[in-house]
Amino acid sequence: MPLVAHSKLPTFDVLREQGHELLSIDGAMHQDIRELHVGFLNMMPDSALEATERQFIRLVGGCARIVQFFVYPFTLPGLERSAETLEYIDRYYDKFETLRERGLDALIITGANVATPEIEGEPFWEPLIEVVDWAQENVTSVLCSCLATHALLKHFHGVERQPLPTKRWGVYSHRVCEPDHPLLREINTRFDAPHSRYNDISRAQFEAAGLKVLAESEEGGVHMAVSSDQFRVIYFQGHPEYDINSLLKEYKREVGGFLAGELDEPPPFPEQYFSAQAAELAAEYLEKAKRAQDAGEPLPAMPERELEALLDNTWGDTAKAIVNNWLGLVYQFTDLDRKRQFMPGVDPEDPLGLVRASS
Repeated sequence: MPLVAHSKLPTFDVLREQGHELLSIDGAMHQDIRELHVGFLNMMPDSALEATERQFIRLVGGCARIVQFFVYPFTLPGLERSAETLEYIDRYYDKFETLRERGLDALIITGANVATPEIEGEPFWEPLIEVVDWAQENVTSVLCSCLATHALLKHFHGVERQPLPTKRWGVYSHRVCEPDHPLLREINTRFDAPHSRYNDISRAQFEAAGLKVLAESEEGGVHMAVSSDQFRVIYFQGHPEYDINSLLKEYKREVGGFLAGELDEPPPFPEQYFSAQAAELAAEYLEKAKRAQDAGEPLPAMPERELEALLDNTWGDTAKAIVNNWLGLVYQFTDLDRKRQFMPGVDPEDPLGLVRASS
């Protein structure tokens, strides 16, 4: 922070109501603090668009008071949208063409729902690659989540993600592989992170592409990796941005799919997410719902509030710290022209000394 509420985006009002400090645009103009401009490419489906928007903007807004953060959400053509969501996007989101003209310091790219195993066959592929190729030349650093990670690895390195036998979802314990890396400064050597995906890129695939794995789980796989220059592209396979109830909402949708006959079996619980009491409550609900369905009665509502009260968020602080480190590096990197003027010995291939520091 400070995060600048520079538009009428409803997320800013929600964050204020939750107790987050935001600057008005007028207040920002009177602050003698440097600005960072962060693009936020939101490719999530309608049902998760606004929640994902809030999650990532909250992460950026939770960073240290070194700069003013301006966050600009935008999306892509080719993504299936309802008329209501298109109206929301038209009203509150920026156009990529506008942001390309203005310039950005950093870029966040979310995951997306896909209809085919081949990402490059998706209607949004070409618009996404246009953004990514522009960012490579014009943005200091790009942070990718989930499917965005798979897409960029395919585009830049030809890496093919591999389908998993079953959906990998839950909260997994990860071990830091490179504790001295500046992105992991003051991070616990073991931390939790949520995952939710049907495909995977293995450690061997990351390393064969010349990337460095920073955090990995025995059960969840690689959570975090970074490009060979240590900073330009950050790859997450997991979801550091998730709210405490994000997996619960996914579970609710899966249960709804089962009760609607879209799934042959009831979904398993997200791994290491439900407490014993929460698992018991969820199982009881499913039994009640099946009995009501068999009797031709209305389905009972899932006890979401009761379930959420039994959950623990064991990843939020780590996610905030990593994003804070990332934006701190972006802040340093955007000042390199001045550094080179007074420090001609700065290595243009490793201007922050990241490679040397971690080797």
